[in-house]
Amino acid sequence: MTAAPAPEPACVVLLHGIGMRAYVMKRLETALRADGYRVVNLSYPSRRMPFEELAGAYLPAQLAKHDTGRAPQLHFVTHSLGSLVLRKFLQDARPANLGRVVMIGPPNHGSTAADVAKENTLLRHFLGGNLLRLGTGDDAIARTLGPADFDLGIIAGTVPVNPVFGRVLGGRNDGAVTVESARLDGMHDFLVVPYSHTLMLWRTEVIDQTRTYLRDGRFTHPKPATPP
Repeated sequence: MTAAPAPEPACVVLLHGIGMRAYVMKRLETALRADGYRVVNLSYPSRRMPFEELAGAYLPAQLAKHDTGRAPQLHFVTHSLGSLVLRKFLQDARPANLGRVVMIGPPNHGSTAADVAKENTLLRHFLGGNLLRLGTGDDAIARTLGPADFDLGIIAGTVPVNPVFGRVLGGRNDGAVTVESARLDGMHDFLVVPYSHTLMLWRTEVIDQTRTYLRDGRFTHPKPATPP
């Protein structure tokens, strides 16, 4: 008697931030594979390809290439710019099998650190044209995107590794994005962690909280201290 084929697992697509590659999401990839997901960890041309092309052509083509439509659920975990790419994609062409989304350090309302960085020739050359769109000006990507109407959990950091950007941003921030800019109307849950913008991708707490949200649709929040 022929055994029945194993059921198709849920799929998780990972999208890194500007100037990065898939390697920064590797620990997340490994953890999610251990949880039984099929993981697609994309390296995309964040510095060279215009934002609208990334969201409107490149990402849909990659999803088709990896046949993500066959998954019973299609989840996404994004970092920084990857969060805005996903928001634009979902706004224009939401997959029928969309599951849950976790955004890590998303500049959902732009970043004043990007406003400062774009004045630096070296940073502008290294990070490319999309850096100009990550700020808070009239041409900011964030101005073109609406609230979340999907199952979304957001993780924001509070440790600014770069003291210059930390001062420019003001308030609680991760060195690139403020806690308030990470928030998004319509989100289902929000978690603040004591880590910096990029290094939080490697922190066990962030990885475990991402796994929890994809499984349960909520983060694990610390219980308030009991009064003496």
